Amino acid sequence: MRVMLAVIMVLSAPLAWSAPEDFRDGQVQKDSRGELQAWDKENSRWVGIEAFWETYAGRKGGYTWGDSTEYPPYSQVKEFDTLLIQVDSGQCLMEFYHSRWRRANDVRRWDESFNEYGGCPRVFE
Repeated sequence: MRVMLAVIMVLSAPLAWSAPEDFRDGQVQKDSRGELQAWDKENSRWVGIEAFWETYAGRKGGYTWGDSTEYPPYSQVKEFDTLLIQVDSGQCLMEFYHSRWRRANDVRRWDESFNEYGGCPRVFE
């Protein structure tokens, strides 16, 4: 009986390591189709990158400046405003921080994979 219990504990240990509370907000993994997903800690579930951005912005009241191909007038922007910028290679969530637009991941430090997603690698070109 003790041997069987020990085997069960050893085999179930990896499940404990991947418990939802162990994932950090914005942690990224690939799903079974090879698409990136981010851990939404508040809702305890994996979601697509863009859904993660939408949820994050929603917690703050939504995209301050919407979804656009152009940045808003600098004089009207406030600290922590958000913008889903659209460039040729895709979208990227931007956040106004310390007097300039930055990729939201550079402010929030979720996972480096965000900076390689969609338009984020080329957003400053």
